Amino acid sequence: MANLKEIRNRITSVSSTMQITSAMKMVSAAKLKKAQDAITAMRPYAEKLTELLQDLSATLEGEVGGDYTTQREVKKVLLVAVTSNRGLCGAFNSNIIKEIKNRTDFYAGKQVDVFAIGKKGSDALSKTHKVHGHHNAIFDHLTFENVAGIADDLTQKFLTGEYDRIELVYNQFKNAATQIVQVEQFLPLAPINTDKAATSGDYIFEPGKEEIVLALIPKSLKTQLYKGIRDSFASEHGARMTAMHKATDNATALRNQLKLTYNKARQAAITSEILEIVGGAEALNG
Repeated sequence: MANLKEIRNRITSVSSTMQITSAMKMVSAAKLKKAQDAITAMRPYAEKLTELLQDLSATLEGEVGGDYTTQREVKKVLLVAVTSNRGLCGAFNSNIIKEIKNRTDFYAGKQVDVFAIGKKGSDALSKTHKVHGHHNAIFDHLTFENVAGIADDLTQKFLTGEYDRIELVYNQFKNAATQIVQVEQFLPLAPINTDKAATSGDYIFEPGKEEIVLALIPKSLKTQLYKGIRDSFASEHGARMTAMHKATDNATALRNQLKLTYNKARQAAITSEILEIVGGAEALNG
């Protein structure tokens, strides 16, 4: 059994760790509320924009979408990995890295590169993939304008033929304890369902339906990327809060166990000392 000093040192160390994890849990809980409100408020807008685009496209004849819908033979694929800049958030980052590897296996025999958003994904995937971009600072100022620049960069990579397909891989926020890994096709745009009924009502479109659709597509792509990063940002804080909550519970259980061990060891030491004193006294009297 470890001596009393070693046990006391371990109790102090575990208590210190427990204070840190508890503080990180509270910080993540505060940040999660703001991030959750942001993604909850944005989802209806993103869904309505997609619905509007589909409704307009359904009223047009022939293929719509221009270069954004061009289906080329897939030879070069770009995977956009959205992770975090910091760790201590459970399997949040490792799930994305694992999914990137799964997608790489799916596209076996083709050139697969990674566009990293987040330091953890960039560091891990740079060992196995060719990584383009290190947009780690985006989370410091997460605004639509900043994300729009990244979306424009990705769009140009597709339009110029640098890549034949671009996919987003990120954690979708469900609740603080649950994050769902999502793989979404960014470009080319999936074929729009033109069998859908035309938009109801008698509308006058200016300058025209096709022009409006082509103007909405870049906006829709920027919104899709922004929603994915917002989802990932909320998921990160939810995952970190859950991980730190579990770490605090484990530290509490370990500290209680160490205290019990310490008390037993101290009792045994006191009992041993009493026996030695009593034995010494009897020897003197004898």
